[in-house]
Amino acid sequence: MWADSGIVESFNLSPRSVMTNGTTANAKRLLWAGFFAIFASGVGFSVRAGILTEWANSYGFTKTELGGITGGGLWGFGLIILAGAFLSEWIGYGKLMVLAVVTHLLSAALQLATGEVYSAFGRDWTVAGLHLDLTYWNLYVAMFLFAVGNGICEAVVNPMIAALFPNQKTHYLNILHAGWPGGLLVGGGLSYLMNGNPVGDYVMFPTKVPWLIQMSIFLVPVALYALLLLGQSLPKSEAGAAGIGFGRMMLQFVSPILLLLLFIHALVGYVELGTDSWIAKITGTIMANAGWGIILFVYTSSLMFALRFFGGPIEHRLSPLGLLCISGVLGAIGLTLLGNVTTVADPGATKAVIFCVCAATVYACGKTFLWPTMLAVVSERYPKGGSLTIGAVGGIGMLSAGFLGGPAIGFQQDFYATKQLKEDAPASYERYAVDKENSFYGLATVKGLNGQKVNVLELEDTILKQDKAIAEEKTDDAKKQAEDARKDAAEELKKTLDREPKLKEWWENGKPDAKPEPIPPAEKFADKDAPPIAAAGLFGGEMALRWTALVPALMAVLYLVLILYFKLTGGYTKVQVDATAEKAQEMMNAYEG
Repeated sequence: MWADSGIVESFNLSPRSVMTNGTTANAKRLLWAGFFAIFASGVGFSVRAGILTEWANSYGFTKTELGGITGGGLWGFGLIILAGAFLSEWIGYGKLMVLAVVTHLLSAALQLATGEVYSAFGRDWTVAGLHLDLTYWNLYVAMFLFAVGNGICEAVVNPMIAALFPNQKTHYLNILHAGWPGGLLVGGGLSYLMNGNPVGDYVMFPTKVPWLIQMSIFLVPVALYALLLLGQSLPKSEAGAAGIGFGRMMLQFVSPILLLLLFIHALVGYVELGTDSWIAKITGTIMANAGWGIILFVYTSSLMFALRFFGGPIEHRLSPLGLLCISGVLGAIGLTLLGNVTTVADPGATKAVIFCVCAATVYACGKTFLWPTMLAVVSERYPKGGSLTIGAVGGIGMLSAGFLGGPAIGFQQDFYATKQLKEDAPASYERYAVDKENSFYGLATVKGLNGQKVNVLELEDTILKQDKAIAEEKTDDAKKQAEDARKDAAEELKKTLDREPKLKEWWENGKPDAKPEPIPPAEKFADKDAPPIAAAGLFGGEMALRWTALVPALMAVLYLVLILYFKLTGGYTKVQVDATAEKAQEMMNAYEG
C-alpha cells in the first residue's frame, strides 16, 4: 500500500526525484500527511477535554478517575512511540501507518460501545468475587488504542520530516507540529458549538450533540492522512539512509547530554499535555462559564498554531536552546498567574476573565515551541540515532504526560478540593464523596467528589439561582432568559435522575433505614451544599496549576545549564551524517566482527 523507499539521500534516488534543495519530490505532500496525522491527535485530545464533565455526569467518575482515563490516552501514546521507533527502522514507515489507521478505527468502535457497556454492567460488575468497573476500562482501552494510533504516527512522521528537510529541521518540525494546536483549535471549536453554546445570539446546535459523535470527528483527519500517504514512497531516517546499524544507534544513549534532554522532555510532556487535559475545565470554573473555558482553549490553540506555522523569524533570531529557555520562563509565569486569578478577583467577574485570558496567553506562548524544538535539538545533535533518539524524546514526553501529568493534576484537584471542603463543610463532603478511595500509585490516597452527584447539585443550584433571577429581573427579556435557563436545567436534572435510579433515590429520599441514624435526602441541603462545593472545586483547580508551574521553572534552569555547557565547549552546532563514511564504518565493523 505505502511503499518504503530505500534511502532519501541523493546517491540512492534518481535525479528526477530530488529537488534542488536536497529534499525529495513528494516531501511537501508527506509533510501535509504528517501534519494531518498529528492534527487528528489534536482533534481527539481537545474534544475529549471538552467532554470530561459529561463523562463525570453520565458515569459518576471522579477527577482522579478521569485523570486515569486521559492518562491512558497519553502513556500508551508514549509507549508506542518508543516501540514504533524501533519497528520503523526494521519494517519501514509504510506498514506502521497502516497499523495506525486500524488502531484509530478500533478506538472509535470501543467508544461507541461505552453506553451499551454501562447499561449492561454499570460501574461495579462482579464475577467470581471480582469487582470490575467495565465502563471505566472500556473508555480506558479506547483511549489507549487512540493513543496507539497517535503514537505510531508520531514515531513515523518526526524522523521522516527530519530526514526530508535535513537543513531546516527546527522550522519544518514546528510546521509539522502546528498540526497539534490546529487540531486543538478545530476540535475545541466544534466541541464548543456541539455542546449547545452560542456564538453571539446564534446557537448552531440547540440540542447538545452526543459525546460519541463529537469524539468520532477525529476520523476525518485520519482519512485525510491515509489518502495523502496512499501510493507514496516513504524515506528512511537519516541514520538508516546512511547505513548505520542498530548497535551504533543505541550507542547514542550513552551521552549524558542526551539523557538530560530526555529528562527535560519528560517535564515538557508533564506540563504541556498533562495541563492541556484539564486547562479548559479549570479556566471554565475560574471564569464561572464552562463554555468560556473551551473558547479560551480554542484561542490559545490558535495562537500556538500561528506561532508554529509562521514563527520562522522567531526561530531564526534565537538559538534552539535560547528559545526553549525563554519558553520555560513564560510557561512558569503563565501557570502561576492562572493559579492565582481568584486572589485578585471573584470567579466570573470581568476582572477575573481578563486576568485569565492574559495569563493563558502568556502560558500558550511559553508552551508553543517546547515540543517540536526539543525534537529538533535531539535530531540535530544526535542524527546517528535515527528514529530511535527522536522517538525516545517523543515517547518519554508522552509517558510522562500519561503516567504523571494527567493523573497527578487530577489527583491534586481532588486532594485540595476535598481538603478545603472537609474543613469548611464536612457534612457536605460526606454527602458528595465517593465510596472508595482513589490512589496515586500508592503514594497518596483521596476520596474525591462523585461527579454524578456534583452534577445534580449544580443543576439544582442553577434552578434556585434562576428562580431568584426571575423574581428580581425587571425587563421581560431578562426574565425570559432566566426562565429558559431554568427550564433547561430542570429538564436536564429530570433526565439525569430518571436515567439513574440509585442517584434519584439518594437525591430525593436519602436512606431512611440507614443505621445508626437515617440519612436525609441530599436535595434538602442543596442551597447549603452548593457554595462550599463550588468553592472547593475552584480551589483544587488553582492549586494544581500553582504546583504545575514549578515544572517549566525547573526546565528553564536546565536549559540555561545546557546553554552554558555548549558555550564552554565551543558552541551549539548541528551534527552532520556523512553517509559514505558511515557506510564504510559499518563495513569495517562487520569485517572486524
